[in-house]
This record gives sequence, structure tokens and C-alpha cells, in this order.
Amino acid sequence: MKVEWIALPVLVLFTLYTGWTLMIADQSLIAFGLDLMSRPDTAQVVIDLYVMAGLGCIWMASDQRKRGGSLIGVLPYLLLTAIFVSLGPLLYIVVKSFAQRRGA
Repeated sequence: MKVEWIALPVLVLFTLYTGWTLMIADQSLIAFGLDLMSRPDTAQVVIDLYVMAGLGCIWMASDQRKRGGSLIGVLPYLLLTAIFVSLGPLLYIVVKSFAQRRGA
């Protein structure tokens, strides 16, 4: 099974879930993040997520270079990763996989 066929439903479902939670949240995304960082146990989880996000950003930048693209082409995915962590790499996988299939 091709990776884009796994990443695409995960991307769609997680994006919908993220949007829904943002709409019903009682606090802003920034306030939520600061609240998570105020306790050592939840801060550890956030730090762990951002270590993985950083590795994902390194992978996306490296993959973009291998494909002959510039870092500017991967910048939207890096910014999305900085805010929503997994949405950036998921979108990158889906877009690049389908673009490769089309020969772009």
C-alpha cells in the first residue's frame, strides 16, 4: 500500500478533529500551550512532540533538496509543523506523493 493512502485519511480526519477542538476550546491555542508547559509531566510530552516535529522538519527539508527543490518550497509545511506538529509532515507526504505520481 502506498504511503499517501495511509497519510491522506489520517490527514483529513486529524485536520477535522483539530478544527473541531479549536472551535469548541475555552482558551486560545497559545494559552493551551502555555498551560501544558506549566507542569513538568505535560511539558515532557510537549517537548517530546517538538523534538519529533524538529526531526520531521529536517526530513522534509532534506527530502525537498533531494527532489531538487528549494527550502522556500517546504516553508509552508515547516510553519504548519511549528503550529500543529503532525499536520505539516502529513500534508507534505500527501502532496509530494501525489505530485510524484503525476510526474511533477
